[in-house]
Amino acid sequence: MLFNKPHLEFFPLDMASGWETPPGYPSGIKQKILASDLDEKTRKGSRSRLLRFDPGVFTTEPFVHEHWEEVFLFTGDLTVGNDKQGNGGESFKPLTYACRPPGVHHGPFKSEKGCVLFEMHYFDEAEK
Repeated sequence: MLFNKPHLEFFPLDMASGWETPPGYPSGIKQKILASDLDEKTRKGSRSRLLRFDPGVFTTEPFVHEHWEEVFLFTGDLTVGNDKQGNGGESFKPLTYACRPPGVHHGPFKSEKGCVLFEMHYFDEAEK
């Protein structure tokens, strides 16, 4: 895999600013892009981001995308597989991990008390 993300050495992250709601997500879920050259149209590149759920926020539909996704739950709680009203699903605590290949349906998601996830998204250049 060839990535063109910037070379970034250790630096402090401002956790109070730079957050935005990703397209198609409810307003209580925000992302902070750490480094990215991801181009979903050409199916190239990768992205590293933090994803933050406010307490009580949930999505109502499963997600599916054409890139690989690795997710690490750092803080808080995350429930996977809730219904459209935010009920049910399987709850996970910090220090849990998921790795999903392209085309896999996953979610919906919710967080009772809020959470922060680290995510990596990337395309496998060999699959083209």
